[in-house]
Amino acid sequence: MEKETLNKLINKYNVAAPRYTSYPTVPFWENDRFNESDWTDRVALNFEKSKDKGISIYVHLPYCESLCTYCGCNTRITKNHKVEDPYITSLLKEWQMYKEILKEDKLRIAEIHLGGGTPTFFTAENLHRLIAGLLDGNEKTEDASYSFEAHPANTTFEHLKTLFNLGFKRLSLGIQDFDEKVQFIINRHQTVEDVARVMEDARSLGYESINFDLIYGLPLQTPESVRMTIEHSMKLNPDRISFYSYAHVPWIKPGQRRFTEHDLPVGEDKLNLYKLGKQMILDCGFKDVGMDHFAKTDDALYIAAMDGTLHRNFMGYADRYTPLLIGLGVSSISDAWTAFAQNVKTVEEYHELIGKGQLPVVKGHILNEEDLIVREYILDMMCRGKVLLKDGFDLNDKIIERLEPLIMDELVQVNGNIVQITEVGKSFLRNVCMAFDERLQKTKERENLFSQAI
Repeated sequence: MEKETLNKLINKYNVAAPRYTSYPTVPFWENDRFNESDWTDRVALNFEKSKDKGISIYVHLPYCESLCTYCGCNTRITKNHKVEDPYITSLLKEWQMYKEILKEDKLRIAEIHLGGGTPTFFTAENLHRLIAGLLDGNEKTEDASYSFEAHPANTTFEHLKTLFNLGFKRLSLGIQDFDEKVQFIINRHQTVEDVARVMEDARSLGYESINFDLIYGLPLQTPESVRMTIEHSMKLNPDRISFYSYAHVPWIKPGQRRFTEHDLPVGEDKLNLYKLGKQMILDCGFKDVGMDHFAKTDDALYIAAMDGTLHRNFMGYADRYTPLLIGLGVSSISDAWTAFAQNVKTVEEYHELIGKGQLPVVKGHILNEEDLIVREYILDMMCRGKVLLKDGFDLNDKIIERLEPLIMDELVQVNGNIVQITEVGKSFLRNVCMAFDERLQKTKERENLFSQAI
């Protein structure tokens, strides 16, 4: 594609757009129609239908010792590690509440993921107490997948060994960028040596899949800094790479005001960083898997993409679909397929509700029949790049009409009832999904809800 044509597409489609880790997206949940009783009923019903497949558990560990100013996650900044024990106590109490809802003596745990925040803020001993508590009386599925996010600068051999012995075989390292100037402005510091040490320790223990989180579009990033970061990453030999677009949302995350829009690569400059990094990753044998994700051909994520089992949820891409996802901890989101629920966002309120014996759910959404079909459409586009429109669905004509500009711009192709993304369209995947998003189409207010698509 000619550079001039590509620039026109960038200018046209660089609009605020969801990342589509769910449908409906959180800003369009009908919270006024949601209540805890409906939520627990949906959880129990979903579990009863799918218990043999096991359940997934996401645990949000919000604590960090310092604020990374690029970060859009729900975090609590402190150097006081006395917060660890009471937080884990509350997590295990919340888990017990869900076990009572599920009414099963022995649960099958298919997935556990520890996210944050910084899970490795917690001591290895406390992480052991947490995981042992979650698994107590339950069993792992045969193909269980347990993973955690880690900061290379504070991850110890004891962290790695403790979690490995509990069944964790996957690890995701938050690197973002190796350039010192970029690290300084985003207040995120780890060296190549830090990462190499963690990699060596993890490989020696037997970790099977290690992911690197990298970000393009950060303040002060240049083609040279991205090239250097990718070169170092390739030498360190991860199994997966998540190459994310930086989401600039200072109205939500004030920490991002440490720098200004003038420090950020935007438009064509930002897309060029992505194209450079992506090509370097592909040249080293990684394969494109969904949006912003790359994997080696022997990694489970790539295999799932090839056999059609790739899934996307609030944790990003996964190599399997588990019908019930229980989110524990501050701001965690749970997914019972026909319903979503999110926990309260402050540690204080979380402890208070847990102490009263109440689920700390603060909002959610019950999906109607239209939502469920649109959810399936968007999930198929995000995971398989192709959508089969269902016969007789009322919104099909609207969707085709919305796709017309994208067809003209050669981002998608429509053949009968099949919508297929093109190679060029993969760089505009979020925009393509917007054409299916009925709830988004009904609103004019988008600018303060989502980050820019490019």
